[in-house]
Amino acid sequence: RSGRLTPTQVAKNIIAMLEDCDKSTPPLRAIVQWDQEQIMLMAEASTTRYRNKCTLSCLDGIPVCLKEEFKVVPYHHRVGTVYLGTQPETEDATVAKKLREAGAIIIGVSNMHELGTGTTGCNPNRYHKIPRNPYNPNHFTGGSSSGSAAAVAAGLCPVAIGTDGGGSVRIPASFCGVVGLKGTFGRISCHGSLPLSYSTVSVGPICTSVADAAIVYSILAEPDLLYPYGLKQPKATLSDMCAPDLKGLKLGVDWTFFKACDAEVLSACEKAVKHLQSLGASVVEVSLPEMEEARVAHVICILSEMRDFLQPDFNKHFHEMNLETRASLALACQFTALDYIKANRQRTRSMRFLQELFGTVNCILTPAVPCTAPRIYESDLLTGSSDMSFTVQSMRFMQLGNFTGIPGLVVPIGYSTAGLPISLQVMAKWWDEAVLLRIGLKLEQFRDQTKKPSIYYDVLA
Repeated sequence: RSGRLTPTQVAKNIIAMLEDCDKSTPPLRAIVQWDQEQIMLMAEASTTRYRNKCTLSCLDGIPVCLKEEFKVVPYHHRVGTVYLGTQPETEDATVAKKLREAGAIIIGVSNMHELGTGTTGCNPNRYHKIPRNPYNPNHFTGGSSSGSAAAVAAGLCPVAIGTDGGGSVRIPASFCGVVGLKGTFGRISCHGSLPLSYSTVSVGPICTSVADAAIVYSILAEPDLLYPYGLKQPKATLSDMCAPDLKGLKLGVDWTFFKACDAEVLSACEKAVKHLQSLGASVVEVSLPEMEEARVAHVICILSEMRDFLQPDFNKHFHEMNLETRASLALACQFTALDYIKANRQRTRSMRFLQELFGTVNCILTPAVPCTAPRIYESDLLTGSSDMSFTVQSMRFMQLGNFTGIPGLVVPIGYSTAGLPISLQVMAKWWDEAVLLRIGLKLEQFRDQTKKPSIYYDVLA
């Protein structure tokens, strides 16, 4: 607004940095498709609006990227594969359209785990390669919205959009030390993203701060006639988000479930809970019933739906898929219609348990991920990584939100002794993202310092 800096200058910096990212050793591989001319066109239009004092929104001139799962003109809608998106897109996904209407500068599409089938972000195919964790390039970013989290953590843009069917926004946000919000199921339109799993996937922003996530959420969260699941939603609000304290809020913790994580993660998360208590919130011990059943049922639902949607791909493009993707889809073949029906009965039970629980508490607290970002091995670069025990472990605290559709927010709260980020997760009842953002703002105050990642670009320099 002051005119000391223009979106055009920022865009030029970003283009230079995107070129640098591609040449660095190892390459960051956060943004996998970008177009200098497109970036400059949007930036110059924004600069003109600032000059004429007629900006479109808080996001005008702000650089953003979208996960390759979304259709973004004029990029290829590859969804992490080598065989999809053979032609450039001619129509935007709803979220891309809304970002453009808000004046944001789309700097490109970001890397992702192939077809969203894993939680490491490891994608060795020729178009994608393995995105690096800005805190330590020898470690994974997490997946499947891998490039989105890496781009935000590395400073390339303060906002990225991801999808989350089993932690795919929250896991990479946690591993890369940034904020990740998974909206309530249906809150933000999925129209124009590949419908990999129609009952578990939510859209959400990955941002540098909770305030940024709130701004993006307020712009994207509304009904979309092209996306029926979110049509009946209540109006999105940010009520009481900036309240001075947390008095009157009840935070539910199932300590047995909470403690199923590494010692360093547990220590940081317990201290963060105490910090929230010091601001006036009360911690209520709760029991989350049938969590093991819910976890298994979530896997049955998400894999069965993905397998159903990807059946033609599995038959036609089997040899073009990564080995890990083939294994996951082959495993999904083993589930029966009976398994799927039983899993959905469990979903109804789990949702009812939560309905009762949210009558007594405002939210549920858990660590975000039970461990920090895993190491990348040489073999991963060539053939990919398939570690089912890690996949199961990384989704431990994530699946409840995807299975029942409740919203979840992850906020970085500290670092391991190795310097890798650790985050806490807050989940709330359906449509109550406002309370997550209110608690998230206070959680940010707990972290006494933000360590600069080893890969970091200052787009304002």
